[in-house]
Amino acid sequence: DTDIFTERESEVRSYSRSWPTVFTSAKGSWLRTEDGRDYLDFFAGAGALNYGHNNPVLKRALLDYLDSDGITHGLDMHTAAKRRFLETFDALVLGPRHLDYKVQFPGPTGTNAVEAALKLARKVTGRESIVNFTNAFHGMTLGSLSVTGNSMKRAGAGIPLVHSTPMPFDNYFDGEMPDFHWFERVLDD
Repeated sequence: DTDIFTERESEVRSYSRSWPTVFTSAKGSWLRTEDGRDYLDFFAGAGALNYGHNNPVLKRALLDYLDSDGITHGLDMHTAAKRRFLETFDALVLGPRHLDYKVQFPGPTGTNAVEAALKLARKVTGRESIVNFTNAFHGMTLGSLSVTGNSMKRAGAGIPLVHSTPMPFDNYFDGEMPDFHWFERVLDD
């Protein structure tokens, strides 16, 4: 029964329109509905959680952390968990590659990371305009919408989204022209 969703949930929702069912549980790559049907999850949390649902190793670590009363929303404060993460990241990723990079914790959503990347790119290059690709989705903040390829999502901003130039991607021309050749031609022009 999806009446309560129709009655009380915002019209902004989109995925639920394509999947008119209610999911109750998940394990690995499978989602289960209220009526007991299993669906292979190709969506994978929109690529954010593509390690699967309730991975036993991650689940155990999360439950142990919560059971120890670990800090679950520390914003940009220093925490013991953040220290362990940074030390591990430095030892396993940066150190072996001799990389002297800083780590930014942009927030709990992908759109925060996109916003930070847009600001960083503009700061480093001194330019305002960003090239974005068609068929891409980056989030619902104004900056992220400005580089999102979906016109319905972009229209939700309610204002003109400027300083971005869309370029074709993901078979945009239905095989009539390779997307990269069009992109290269525009850049060379």
